[in-house]
Amino acid sequence: MGRNTMQITPPYLMFLGDVPDQLAAKTAQGIVDWRPEWCLGQIRLPGCKADLRLPDLTIAEAAAQGIKTLIVGVANAGGVLPDHWTDVIVAALTAGMDVASGLHTKLGSKPAIAETAARTNRKLFDVRHTNQSFATGKGHKRTGMRLLTVGTDCSVGKKYTVLALEKAMRARGLAADFCATGQTGVFISGRGVAIDAVVADFISGAVEWLSPDAAPDHWDLIEGQGSLFHPSFAGVSLGLLHGAQPDAFIVCHEPTRTTLRGVKTLLPSIADVIDLNLRCGRLTNPNIRVTGISVNTQALEDGAARALLDQLSATHGLPATDPIRFGVANLVDRLVQEFPANPPVGA
Repeated sequence: MGRNTMQITPPYLMFLGDVPDQLAAKTAQGIVDWRPEWCLGQIRLPGCKADLRLPDLTIAEAAAQGIKTLIVGVANAGGVLPDHWTDVIVAALTAGMDVASGLHTKLGSKPAIAETAARTNRKLFDVRHTNQSFATGKGHKRTGMRLLTVGTDCSVGKKYTVLALEKAMRARGLAADFCATGQTGVFISGRGVAIDAVVADFISGAVEWLSPDAAPDHWDLIEGQGSLFHPSFAGVSLGLLHGAQPDAFIVCHEPTRTTLRGVKTLLPSIADVIDLNLRCGRLTNPNIRVTGISVNTQALEDGAARALLDQLSATHGLPATDPIRFGVANLVDRLVQEFPANPPVGA
């Protein structure tokens, strides 16, 4: 099965630049949350409003601790690499580190970075870009089972939900693999493809490549991107939906938002998200169904979070949870119930 593999060497120093909020550092935060043993420190510029709760290190201190790679752990609008970040990256290369980035702007597009990497014989990794070529999507039925996370908005927990599902399903003896479709997921899993960097005609084909034919009892857990309702990212979300050909999908939601991130469009209802994903998803899988709701309740107190989940579950007739706060046992229970022909491995 064709799946990208990286050779980025830990341990890591996480570079946050001068991002304006915690969410803009979600790439770094995701790596810290799921691969904490790889992350030894962070480096921030004046004015940075994000904090990974790692030791703040200088480049010299990081090199002395044996850190091998500087990770540009930022997810900003447009995936740009500001010019004033170049000095830190050049310093890391000079100190003997490789540099990896998930931005759209390639590291080597900055002459100072390219020249320093060549002079020091250090590696530059642009995780958002791939040399893999993809066919257009065909929509033919593939063997195996697939689950996709979809969202009411971007940055609502789609990646964390499938990572939590992978861990829980494997613990139950189910065959399940996380399929990364964004730069953070690729950093975490070491394989995948950043779908938003794929030419539009080939998005669905790239997802077909990422989740090919598999054993009948095998689940590919595909990380969703954006939202069908987001005017900036709906095209990526639709291509992902068609290429994933999901048997099941889980709706991810952040309950404190009123508008979509970065635009003034009102947040859609969960019911509208379910309806539109069902209607669009039937193009490549007529049997697509929704199996759960995943809610990022970080901004809520415990009692309010539980009450909201109970309300959503009752309203939609689906299990609802916060994967990080309360686990995903109920989401896995529903999958096993809905797809009984896929028993645990060895059963």
